[in-house]
Amino acid sequence: MLVSGRRRLLTALLQAQKSPFQPSRDMRLVQFQAPHLTGPHLGLESGNGGGVIDLNAFDPTLPKTMMQFLELGEATLSVARRALAAQLPVLPRSDVTFLAPVTRPDKVVCVGMNYVDHCKEQNVPVPKEPIIFSKFPSAIVGPYDEVVLPPESQEVDWEVELAVVIGKKGKHIKATDAMAHVAGFTVADDVSARDWQIGRNGKQWLLGKTFDTFCPLGPALVTKDSIADPHNLKICCRVNGEVVQSSNTSQMVFKTEELIAWVSRFVTLYPGDVILTGTPPGVGLFRKPPVFLKKGDEVQCEIEELGVIVNKVV
Repeated sequence: MLVSGRRRLLTALLQAQKSPFQPSRDMRLVQFQAPHLTGPHLGLESGNGGGVIDLNAFDPTLPKTMMQFLELGEATLSVARRALAAQLPVLPRSDVTFLAPVTRPDKVVCVGMNYVDHCKEQNVPVPKEPIIFSKFPSAIVGPYDEVVLPPESQEVDWEVELAVVIGKKGKHIKATDAMAHVAGFTVADDVSARDWQIGRNGKQWLLGKTFDTFCPLGPALVTKDSIADPHNLKICCRVNGEVVQSSNTSQMVFKTEELIAWVSRFVTLYPGDVILTGTPPGVGLFRKPPVFLKKGDEVQCEIEELGVIVNKVV
């Protein structure tokens, strides 16, 4: 009797020790604003499409930006886990403004031609090495912000992408160690001015990729332990409700680990850095005839388990 009682107590203690960490399966970190709050706050989205738990109200010592949160590593993540385990008030989604989950990172790294089916669409060989380019961090906007058509371009296109957010600094990172440097994943639209990407600027891609508002991100940074397999997620883009891109991240040529190993050969990766991992087929440029975004269009980019971003074109 005494032995079985001790066993029950030991089991209960073990469960109690585990329980604060179990909710991290659904950890969806956000940056948001609300009328009753001063400046941006950090929060937890209570499920895909749910309201927001104010992390800074739960623990006022937490930083108020995702960059600072990520730089502090496990210390701040453990506070977020405790907040998720507690029954905290949830702000209605209609009462908050979602910001991009990461703002002003050190860098936004992008990968071209990284879906097998996107290469087939263009009738080009699958790359043997990752094709790397970049956007300036000033291109980042929130998950429901407007995308502004620049007067300099007549050929603005959509590209739904899985975005990786770095959580730990590193250089010359081995592929086998790469996931230890990942904080999580989010949804991105790599908006692209094709006339500048392909026909101008000496065919360097940068200018066509980095106009202001050309990098909507969100709605949440979903931590890596919340996703069963980032390389087996349905990914799609809709323009005015019509599905224009539909694929799966399993089609990626170079997975997250390989990309981090490759990029970190050349540059140091810092917490908050964003890596856009490429787009599947269905972009406007390769339609017959080509289709480009116009004023009034609405672009929805969605990835399974991560959520959907919705951006009006103005």
